Amino acid sequence: MIKPEYVLHTFENGVRWVHKQVKNTKIAHCGVMLDIGSRDEQIHQQGLAHFWEHMAFKGTHTKSANYILNRIDNLGGELNAYTTKEKICFHASLLDKHFEKAVELLIDITFNATFPKKEIEKERFVILEEMKMYADDPEDAIQDDFEQVIFGNNSMGNNILGTAASVSKFSQNDFFDFINFNIDTSKLVISTVGSFTDTSKLKIISKYITKIPKKLSQRIRPKISNVDTIHTIESKPIHQAHCMLGKRAYSIDNDNRLPFFMLTNLLGGQAMNAKLNVALREKNGLVYTVDAQYSPFIDTGVFSIYFGCEKNNIQRSKNIIADELRKLTDILLQEKALKVIKNQLKGQLAMSEENNNGMMLMMAKNILDFGYIESLKSIFTKIDLVTAQDLQNIAIEMFDFKSFSVLEYHPK
Repeated sequence: MIKPEYVLHTFENGVRWVHKQVKNTKIAHCGVMLDIGSRDEQIHQQGLAHFWEHMAFKGTHTKSANYILNRIDNLGGELNAYTTKEKICFHASLLDKHFEKAVELLIDITFNATFPKKEIEKERFVILEEMKMYADDPEDAIQDDFEQVIFGNNSMGNNILGTAASVSKFSQNDFFDFINFNIDTSKLVISTVGSFTDTSKLKIISKYITKIPKKLSQRIRPKISNVDTIHTIESKPIHQAHCMLGKRAYSIDNDNRLPFFMLTNLLGGQAMNAKLNVALREKNGLVYTVDAQYSPFIDTGVFSIYFGCEKNNIQRSKNIIADELRKLTDILLQEKALKVIKNQLKGQLAMSEENNNGMMLMMAKNILDFGYIESLKSIFTKIDLVTAQDLQNIAIEMFDFKSFSVLEYHPK
């Protein structure tokens, strides 16, 4: 009998625990992931999900901010969190003998945060400084601004950090109202990776998860409306021009998702021989950085190409990008080239599984999004089944340069 790669438990309150045993490690990784993100905010709540992520560390009914800050660090571990458009996650990594301490703390800060008013005022200024930091980095800022361009007024286009105006107004009740409206125990996953078996830790996990009352949410995420293709130029106090172009793309449940990842990887992935890197940097010396990204979400996705260059090289760079896209739509990939991009993606996926913390986070997200975790072997099989014609058909649909929105930052 083949042993499953992971084990999934569902508790009476709807909370799911997914665990993967990885032998020959003394580190345990544990995370609590919720299906709540910045897209679930109302107009007056922009930035509240991310603010909640910060405030979870500022005190619970039984723990002070100082205690939470030192609890995992003093054991030689790491405690962290992040917020995305659709998820909030609190996670920790530490020696496996301290596993229960991590579980207890993560559950506590997720469900029992008290949002002290004094801490809200202090953290408000921290987040405002975080906004300034991102604004000073045009490579980060342009990505957030580009999503506003292609999603318009939908909450998917909101900056995860919020706005200075919204963050300046949040009160203690705003946090409680947001959590009570959005939290759903059936859309919450505890994810763990370590050398231990699930049965050896089931009692510990149950001890804390069963204390969580069942809670169902009536939240319905608003549908995303269509927006016009936009070309926007903004002047910034910067030395180099920055450009991002792209469009909406396939959602996570679309059959074209995997082959489109292959195309995106071919264009501007991690490999130095990615087409855009070769064309713009190696052959023409126009850019230092160029990449292509595809981010799928529950009901939509984002495809984008980013590059930075001298202002007078923007149009030439865009022309070269358009040519590379046109080649993928007009010319069928040769069998040798197809094999190369399949091997590259397989290698990158396999290497990502070597990161146990990343594995833990990936498992939680996959359980929330799909209800299961697809094995690497199954993904490899799907990659092998992709044909050159499949990729060309997708390229024809997605790579019409005239359908792209464009955002440019020009030096003042």
